[in-house]
Amino acid sequence: MNYPWRDDPLLEGRFHPDFPDDLQVLVHEGGPRLSSRSPELMWARTIGTEGGAYVATLLNQPHHLQTLHEGAEVLYVIPDGAEYPIRVTAKYLEERAAWHIEACTRCGLTELFDAPSDLLRTIFPNQTADVSMEMFTSFCPLCGGVQGVVRRDAIQAMTDEGPTVQKPWWRFWK
Repeated sequence: MNYPWRDDPLLEGRFHPDFPDDLQVLVHEGGPRLSSRSPELMWARTIGTEGGAYVATLLNQPHHLQTLHEGAEVLYVIPDGAEYPIRVTAKYLEERAAWHIEACTRCGLTELFDAPSDLLRTIFPNQTADVSMEMFTSFCPLCGGVQGVVRRDAIQAMTDEGPTVQKPWWRFWK
């Protein structure tokens, strides 16, 4: 059987020494804008891959999370700026391909806890359907810093404008 997670250099040293597929994952029900529940560090057994993420089964019952339970399957990724792999959803992974997430200004986290469409609906509740966001900022779900979220097609459009563009106007934090 193929176990690609055992050879992933980003996961090296994270697995339990006696259980080569078990590791701790930061599990959540959403970031601070969508959930009042804090994330929990949980043991999970990696069982496969799906859509650029690993699939794992939760090995213990969460203390405060209400939508997850022992035995539930979750997806996780290994982001920059995080001590532990973090849970993601299929919706997040699907939307993530269209967005570039700037590293948090405080901790360097390069992922969100929520799908960009869910964040946009929450941050801009009065936005009409005919408006398409190219960029927005969000609070980092780990430390409260700021993350810029930019549509990849908007970045490409600016790149196509040629070498006269030195720094996009919206990239004020760099």
